[in-house]
Amino acid sequence: MKGLRMVWGTVAWGIMVLSVPAWGQEGAPPPEEVLTLERAVALALENDRPLKNAGLEVGKAADRIAAARTRRLPALQVGVTESMLVLPIELQFRRGDFGTYPVIGPIPAEDTTLRTPRKLTTSVSARVAQPLSQLYRLTLGIDQLGVSQNIAQEDLRFQRQTTIRDVKSTYYGVLQVQSALEAVEETITFYRELDRVVGEQVAQQAALKADSLEVRARLAKAEYEAFSAQNELASRKEQLNDLLGRDVETAFRVSPVPEATGVKADLTEARAQAVSRRPEIRRAELQVEQAEYDRRMKAAEYIPDLNLVFAYLSPVTSDRLPKNIGYVGLELSWEFYDWGRKRQEIAERLRTIDQAKNALEGTRSQVVLDVKRRLRKLREAEELLKVTEMSREAAREKARITMNQYRQQAVLLKDLLEAQAGLAHANDQYQQALLGFWTAKADFEKALGED
Repeated sequence: MKGLRMVWGTVAWGIMVLSVPAWGQEGAPPPEEVLTLERAVALALENDRPLKNAGLEVGKAADRIAAARTRRLPALQVGVTESMLVLPIELQFRRGDFGTYPVIGPIPAEDTTLRTPRKLTTSVSARVAQPLSQLYRLTLGIDQLGVSQNIAQEDLRFQRQTTIRDVKSTYYGVLQVQSALEAVEETITFYRELDRVVGEQVAQQAALKADSLEVRARLAKAEYEAFSAQNELASRKEQLNDLLGRDVETAFRVSPVPEATGVKADLTEARAQAVSRRPEIRRAELQVEQAEYDRRMKAAEYIPDLNLVFAYLSPVTSDRLPKNIGYVGLELSWEFYDWGRKRQEIAERLRTIDQAKNALEGTRSQVVLDVKRRLRKLREAEELLKVTEMSREAAREKARITMNQYRQQAVLLKDLLEAQAGLAHANDQYQQALLGFWTAKADFEKALGED
């Protein structure tokens, strides 16, 4: 069994040799892009499709406002009619209808009938109407559309924050699987070299066959875990590429996250910041304002419609009568009695205002609850990170002691394998906790309304 004392030293030397890069190797594939978190967020803000649609919605709201403003200007209408009379127009004038004068006599001198023949005729009309009393209601409508645009801007802010949060979460997920894969690959390298050394020892009858089978079983399990991690890593990278708005096949690696920093957050300040910054609250406030504008516009319908009008008409009449008629004046239109319809519609809008106010209070309450929950999760993640860091240090020390004991043949190979597996598990738990901390921090930042 003396050869067993050489196992650990040989394995360590083999791992070191395998880890040396092939500096002189030709034809190596180009290195993958190292995608930092900041770069990923910038790409998403530039290319994310839902975010682009939210920005387009803001532009659509601006177009609606520009269109509504034109309604305050004079309305110009021109009409041309090509027609044929179904029944002829007859204008009858009796003798003397226009008076009887000395020397001239009666006008007309005898009964006269003017007839319009049945043929195709063309008539032209033109109208210019400048709204007057409607300007108040139109201005209210424009202001309401301005509130709608502000709501669209808050939706854009919300989508921006959601995009940043999704990118960070997916990025950390990629890093989580990538870290796990790297750890498994290191374990595979260790087990392969250990399998080679123990196999030689078995051939020399310096180690048991059961030891070789145990190493090979652990190697097969690690290789399966690596295969599963590679598939998961490919799926998460494709998901991140899709969030960034680029080809899902784009190859990249993520950069490690920095070490965690202490959480310094005051709940009172966090609540105040969230209430002042969260787009959901601002959107709810704007919906109350929008409902109030809707009520005022409905109340403005009690005002009669008054237009300053200039009209021109070329009627289809006899050739002997005027063909060009024009006038300018005021045109009044008023529904003086509506059977209580407007009153009921205003009552409906008042209820809508109350609903919007209730929704605002509910949104504020939910935001406060969200801030408290996210802050608790962040502090829990910070404490878990401390625990896993202590466990990692303990596992590292245990692996070191077991290695020394194995060199002195004080423990079996099985004990060394268990210690190494425990260290790998502790390292993985620490990486998971570290990524969990940064994910919780990203959630807390979103809860505060930070962009």
